[in-house]
Amino acid sequence: MNISKDIKPITYLKARAADLLKQINETHRPVVITQNGEPRAVLQDPESYENMRNAIGILKLISQGEEDIRNGKSKLQEDVFTEIEKSLQEKRK
Repeated sequence: MNISKDIKPITYLKARAADLLKQINETHRPVVITQNGEPRAVLQDPESYENMRNAIGILKLISQGEEDIRNGKSKLQEDVFTEIEKSLQEKRK
């Protein structure tokens, strides 16, 4: 991947928006938009954006789970299943 192809000045965006959108949707690579030589925005296709958000959500859940384990806020799998089985048996009565 040649990252220099994925950095465009805002003037390029203004002049060739359709071409840029086509590139983003075909390559699934984000494009950094610069203004006065500084990065100002990132354009990304919707599918890649959604995948990124889902991945971040999963990482957040994993992090929270690891924190719960460190803080003793977890149960053994065997204990969870035992509680579920007891609850189901009580509902059957």
